[in-house]
Amino acid sequence: MVSEHEIFDRAKDAADHVISKCRAVPEVALILGSGLGGLADGIEDGCLIPYGDIPNFPSVTAIGHAGEMVAGRLDEKAIVAMKGRFHYYEGYTLRSVTFPIRVFQLMGIKTLILTNAAGAINQDFEQGDLMAIVDHINLIGDNPLIGPNEEELGPRFPDMTEAYSRRLIALADDVAGEQSATLRHGTYVAVAGPSFETPAEIEFMRRSGADAVGMSTAPEVIVARHAGIEVLGISCITNVIGASPVVTADEVLEVAGRSATELEGLVKGVIGRLS
Repeated sequence: MVSEHEIFDRAKDAADHVISKCRAVPEVALILGSGLGGLADGIEDGCLIPYGDIPNFPSVTAIGHAGEMVAGRLDEKAIVAMKGRFHYYEGYTLRSVTFPIRVFQLMGIKTLILTNAAGAINQDFEQGDLMAIVDHINLIGDNPLIGPNEEELGPRFPDMTEAYSRRLIALADDVAGEQSATLRHGTYVAVAGPSFETPAEIEFMRRSGADAVGMSTAPEVIVARHAGIEVLGISCITNVIGASPVVTADEVLEVAGRSATELEGLVKGVIGRLS
């Protein structure tokens, strides 16, 4: 088992490398999910950092994930964006999946915006909707904080009462209103994947209070809150489960791509309002 102290040292090496490539120390970090990496194209004065060049960083294998960081400015804020994330279903441990959060922590990041592609369990949602995540249910069956804890990184038992920042959700609501965009609110359930869910599993999730389901985000948020990082999560609803007989990865990526413009406007608006 990798000790938390080893993770600290490995994350520090990675953080130092990323900062050395940045023209300004980032204030905000973005993690862009399946088919949503295009948002990084709007970053000004950007510096491209392939994951393969970052010490100790895993390699991305998921479809629709570019596997590179972009550091630069978005609406006058210094940011760093991940075009693609790591998933449990790729065979990584959750400590590897969440390693980028430790890197952000040691870079001094205080605000994290995560996006993902998700299927709607709530039948009132529509394909292409954006949903602010107000809470999550972790059904992955694992937790990235299991194992030795290093107090320098965070407390042994972090509170998750406000995993998703109410302040940032309110900010996103204000921006969506100004842009005449619809921003749903909902609970996201994280599953291990890579298979999509059975009808019985979806019914179980619906009865549990879930509005959307995906294969990421919850582990990253757990580590971010352990690290004291404020979190905003936005899901792009790529399909309404039950509306079509078969769900495919191609459909997920195609709808995410169509929603990218609205998502970009929302995220840029939120970042522009951060103090």
